[in-house]
Amino acid sequence: MKIEDYGMIGDCQTAALVGNDGSIDWLCWPDFSSPACFSSLLGTEKNGHWQISPVEKEPKVSRSYLGSTMILETKFETSTGVVLVVDFMPIGKLHSEEMPQPRKYSDLVRMVKGLEGSVEMQMELRPRFDYGRTMPWTGLTESGAWYAYAGPAKMYLRTEQPDGVELPIERRDESAFAKFTVSAGQQYCFGLTHCAVEEEEPKRIDIRRAFDETEKFWTWWNSKSLYKGKWKKDVDRSLMTLKALTYRPSGGIVAAVTTSLPEVIGAGRNWDYRYCWLRDGALTLESLVSMGHNFEAQNWQQWLLRSVGSDPEQLQIMYGIRGDRHLPEFELPWLAGYENSLPVRVGNAASEQAQLDVFGEVADALYCIKGAGIEDDENVQRMRLELARHLAKVWQEPSSNIWEQRNDEKDFTYSKVMAWVGMDRTAKAIEEQGLPGDPQPWREVRDAIFKEVCEEAFDQSLNCFVQSYGADTVDASCLLMPMFGFLPFKDPRIVGTIEMIEKMLMNDGLVMRFSTVTEKTQDSCFLACSFWLVECLVEIGRREDAEKLFERLLGLQNDLGLLPEEYDPKLQRALGNFPQALTHIALISAARRLDECKT
Repeated sequence: MKIEDYGMIGDCQTAALVGNDGSIDWLCWPDFSSPACFSSLLGTEKNGHWQISPVEKEPKVSRSYLGSTMILETKFETSTGVVLVVDFMPIGKLHSEEMPQPRKYSDLVRMVKGLEGSVEMQMELRPRFDYGRTMPWTGLTESGAWYAYAGPAKMYLRTEQPDGVELPIERRDESAFAKFTVSAGQQYCFGLTHCAVEEEEPKRIDIRRAFDETEKFWTWWNSKSLYKGKWKKDVDRSLMTLKALTYRPSGGIVAAVTTSLPEVIGAGRNWDYRYCWLRDGALTLESLVSMGHNFEAQNWQQWLLRSVGSDPEQLQIMYGIRGDRHLPEFELPWLAGYENSLPVRVGNAASEQAQLDVFGEVADALYCIKGAGIEDDENVQRMRLELARHLAKVWQEPSSNIWEQRNDEKDFTYSKVMAWVGMDRTAKAIEEQGLPGDPQPWREVRDAIFKEVCEEAFDQSLNCFVQSYGADTVDASCLLMPMFGFLPFKDPRIVGTIEMIEKMLMNDGLVMRFSTVTEKTQDSCFLACSFWLVECLVEIGRREDAEKLFERLLGLQNDLGLLPEEYDPKLQRALGNFPQALTHIALISAARRLDECKT
C-alpha cells in the first residue's frame, strides 16, 4: 500500500495509521515512542494489524474526516450494500478551555454502520508486540472480552452487536477473527483498550459517549483558529494534524508518527521521526500561536525548559516526548522494511549532532511566544540568556546542517544565518519584551555574523548564497534567509539565490534540498522546501508562479489532506515519514503569505 493511502487518527498521546482497505497497519502504544503493536506497515501482516473490511473483494472506497475532527470515516460500496467504518481514538471530556486531561487508558474505537442493503464483513485483529516480533498470549475473559498480552503490554477487545451482546470471536494463531453481516440502520462496535500487563481489566468504554466527547473536542479546538483566508480547509486540516502530533502530558511535539518510511525506495535513508526536534517544535509553535492556539505554546515552553535543563552546552537538536536525552539508534532485522527498504531503525543518532541553527530557531520561537502575550518566568528568561551566551561563544565553529548528513560538519550558511537570528532575537527581547540585560553586546555579535555570512557565503560569480563557505552548490534552506529577516526578499542577493535554487534544485517543478551526485543518491523533492519557494516567489513579485506552485502542492495531499515528508515526481508518490509536521507547518506559512501579499 502506498504511503498516501493511509489516514491518521490519534488522541494526542499516540496515533495510528489506517489504510484505505480498513487495516490499521501502524500503532505505537500507549505513546508515540512506544514499541509498535501493529507493524505491518514496515513488514507483513504477520507483524501485526487490525483490519475490518467487506468480505467482497475490491469494493469502491471513499473516505473523509468527520467535519473538523480527527474522526475518520471510510465508506465501502459493494454489490450488496454500503457500509461505513468509523475510526477514532477517544480524547477525553473537555472540562474547560484547555486540553482534556489524559485518559487513564488509551483506546481505539471502530464502529461499523450499515447505510444501504447488507454487507458481509470480516474482522481480523493480529497484535504483535515489540515492533511485530512477539506473538502474544491470548484468551477470553469471563465477561467475553478477548485479550492479548506479552512483555509489559496488554490489550482488551470488546465488541457490541446491534442486540447489545458480544460478537462471537474465533481465536486462531493468537489472533482474533469474526464475520458478521451489517444491514442498513445497524451498527457494530469494537473497542480496543491498552493497559499495563500487571493492571486489572479496565472497564468497558462507553463508545457513544467517547464519540461525542471526541467530536466535541476537535470541533471546539478547530473553531479557535484565527485563519479566515482562501485556503481555510487546507490550513485547518494542517493545524489539526499538528495538534494530533503533540504529546499532551508533556507538551512535546513529534516530527511524525512513523519510523523508517524511506526518503528514497531502497536507498537506506530510513530514519525514526517519533521524537521532538527543537526546530520542528519551534516552527510548529509559531504556526499554532499565529492562529490563536496559545495553550500549546505554554506547554511546549515548559517542555523545552525541562528538556534542555540549565546548561546550554548540553543542548541537543532533539529529545524524546518526555524530554528524554538518550535516543540510541539500532535496527530491527526481523522487519522487511517498507517495500523492502532496509534497514528499519529505532532511535536516532542525529540526536548527538551539533547544529547551530537550533539556537536561532528556539530564540525565535520564544520571542514569538512572548510576543503573543504568553507569560514567561525567571527560568525561561535565564534559559534565553544562557543559550544566547553559549551561541555567542560557538557560532564560528563548524557544525552539522539542517539536513543532518552524517559525518559532515562545515560552516553551513543556514546554520550561520540562524546564529544571527539567535543574536537578533535576544537583542530585541531585551529592547521590547523585558528580558534583562544590555542589548548592545548581542547586536555586536549579530552584526559580526551578518558581515561574515555576506562575505564568506555569497558567491559573486554565481550571484547567490551557497550551501557552505567556499562551496559551489546551493541549498534550499537558504530560502529561509529572508523569512527570518536576515535580508529583505527583494535584496538582489536573495533574488539571485532564489533563481539559482530554481535552476539547480528543481525536479519536475518541485524543490530538492541540495544537489546530489549520482542517480542512486538522487534526492526526492522535500515538500517543505517547495512551500518555502512559494513564499519567496510571492514576495519578489511573482505571485502567479507562487500560486501555481502552491496549488500543485495542495494537489499532492492525499484524500484526507495529509502530506508526507517527500514526493518522488518520477514515481508520482509520497515518500518519507508520514504525516510530516514540517510539511504542514510550511503549508500554513505559505497560505498566510499568499493571503497577506495581494500583488
